[in-house]
Amino acid sequence: MVEVYIALGSNIGDREANIKKAFSFLMEKMKVVKTSTLYETKPMYLEEQGCFLNCVAKVESELTLRELLDYLKSVEKKLGRKTVARNGPRIIDLDILFYGTQIVIENDLQIPHPKIAERAFVLVPLAEIAPNFIHPIYKKTNAELLSELSYDKTEIRAQNIKKQDSYWVRV
Repeated sequence: MVEVYIALGSNIGDREANIKKAFSFLMEKMKVVKTSTLYETKPMYLEEQGCFLNCVAKVESELTLRELLDYLKSVEKKLGRKTVARNGPRIIDLDILFYGTQIVIENDLQIPHPKIAERAFVLVPLAEIAPNFIHPIYKKTNAELLSELSYDKTEIRAQNIKKQDSYWVRV
């Protein structure tokens, strides 16, 4: 078993339901150990689109890195993801942030995810559930990476949803 951190995001349709559906697929192939709060965040890079719901999950998986990547891509497809524009709107986005402490640099895959340190919408939920996890390249904890990041804290809002098992329930 390897510990994996996966970022989940959605900004089309019922964003919360999209993330819940993605979790149901994750639980078919791996054990969900911990989930962050759901956060509503403004889009980065391509700002002319709706806000995202984002979270991070810590899972334990027996899948190889390639098998995991293929599985996550198949889940995105099953949930209706279509690539319209890079960093554009999407029903679901599933990104592998860390796969244990492995470092992989290939044409179609980089682990740890190469943009972790610049994305508050990833670091805020990641630091919530794994503040002391050390980034294998930067040699800093997630909490340290977050503390070094300059971002508008008003653009990342925790949702008024409580966690119940691996899901969230509106309060």
